[in-house]
Amino acid sequence: MTWNEFIYFALGSLLLWTFGTVALYRVKKSFTGELLIIAGLLLFSTFIGLLWSHIDHPPLRTMGETRLWYSFFLVLVGYITYKIWRFKWLMAYSILVSAAFIFVNLLKPEIHGTNLMPALQSIWFVPHVTVYILSYAMMGAATIAATITLSTGKKRESELMPLIDNLVHIGFGFLVLGMLMGAIWAKEAWGDYWTWDPKEVWAFITGSAYLVYMHAHYAKISRKDALWILPVAFILLMITWLGVNYLPAAQGSIHTY
Repeated sequence: MTWNEFIYFALGSLLLWTFGTVALYRVKKSFTGELLIIAGLLLFSTFIGLLWSHIDHPPLRTMGETRLWYSFFLVLVGYITYKIWRFKWLMAYSILVSAAFIFVNLLKPEIHGTNLMPALQSIWFVPHVTVYILSYAMMGAATIAATITLSTGKKRESELMPLIDNLVHIGFGFLVLGMLMGAIWAKEAWGDYWTWDPKEVWAFITGSAYLVYMHAHYAKISRKDALWILPVAFILLMITWLGVNYLPAAQGSIHTY
């Protein structure tokens, strides 16, 4: 299985997710919609598994491969969130954002590679990257919910605040776990837990932004005003994930492979 076949799995998954979400709105019993969404997740994960087998290492090496996982986790988080809180719109938004990342991968096939440098041949490779991508997916869902809350007023605020807080708290836990795993991995690979590498610095800035949100009420900031922190924090997260590699200071970074 190679990236040449990705288009079939991607479009098939998107169709299943789209029809499933429509069914959530149109069909009285949600079973049909949920079944279609689960089928889409299974189809998408099948491609990840087959690609993993083909390249003989976890597809987490390139930006395109991390976007692959992000697309999957975002829909998975959206579905789990729907199961718990029954917010159909979040399922729809999650699929929309996932589709954007999928189409980027379809339009930029040259970003995928099969070589794995020695430093990445570590037991920490899979858990470190996976928990980070899972955290990014949760923070993305929280940002979507926060944006909806800010644009719809107080009634929606009372409905969504528990969801937003839970997503941020769990996502932050994964974020910190990813940083700790990365520190241990860095010690094994390069001899230091922390080197103030640009990627590490931006990861620290991103984590601090979410920490500010979680402690905003101690500064007597209203819940709604605190929500403005989340879009800013998510922009910082995107810089950490995608933007740092384009900074001049990052050209000699140990995180630029």
